Amino acid sequence: MTSFTLLIVVPLWNVLVSSFASTDALNKGGFVFWPSSFSLDNYSRVLQDKTLWSALFISVSKTAIGVFAHVSFCAIVAYALSKRELKGRFIYSSMGIITMFFTGGMIPTYLLIKSLGLLNSFWVYILPAMFSYYDVVILMNFFRDVPSSLEESARIDGATDWGIFFKIIVPLSKPALATIALFHGVWQWNDFMTTKLYIQKESLYPLQMKLYEIILKSQAAAQSGFSGQLNIQTSSKGIQLATIIVTMLPILVLYPFLQKYFVTGTMLGAVKE
Repeated sequence: MTSFTLLIVVPLWNVLVSSFASTDALNKGGFVFWPSSFSLDNYSRVLQDKTLWSALFISVSKTAIGVFAHVSFCAIVAYALSKRELKGRFIYSSMGIITMFFTGGMIPTYLLIKSLGLLNSFWVYILPAMFSYYDVVILMNFFRDVPSSLEESARIDGATDWGIFFKIIVPLSKPALATIALFHGVWQWNDFMTTKLYIQKESLYPLQMKLYEIILKSQAAAQSGFSGQLNIQTSSKGIQLATIIVTMLPILVLYPFLQKYFVTGTMLGAVKE
């Protein structure tokens, strides 16, 4: 276990301390356990873009709204499919399984997004990502473990299907819902291919796309020998390392709060009585 932990922690530590290293220290190459000289120039170069904060707002917004929409929609579908008495359940399940192995491809997907009017729209981040049958399967397995006697008691008291779902199923499903939220949240936060394919307005660029542009500009400047308008001694490698830390930080801060639910959620279906 200690060796496995070191395999994860040591590279992360190297990236973190290297992002604070000066250009001269980075140019020496090799593994950096502790830089010979510290510098904030890499972060200054990354954070100097005035549009970075609006991009951060887009990333936070699409992650928060996307997680809520995705978890809500998948939970509703999973709850319905977990009921064996649902008419057409086999057909719906078969259609969902097909989507796990086959996709329409990039060009048909682009044409679909265009026909729906989602090009250069914030909702292109949300609507196409609302459904994942893989997540539905995880939630279905959890919902099936909820004692049916709870639902029967609620029906006797006059509860509707929606009332049972929101007042009984959802409160009992926090581990599963938190697991799905974490998976989708990480994907939403790191996703920039959606922007490259469907977004041309810079005002809708998320943080990852802006940082991607900063890296490309720094590489182009390094190849041309132009150091930029600011008198900051940076390197392409240093900017890349600082970009990695800026991108990872929100997830690292959020993960400890969801860890207890995540551990429980990943064990769903692992033990059968």
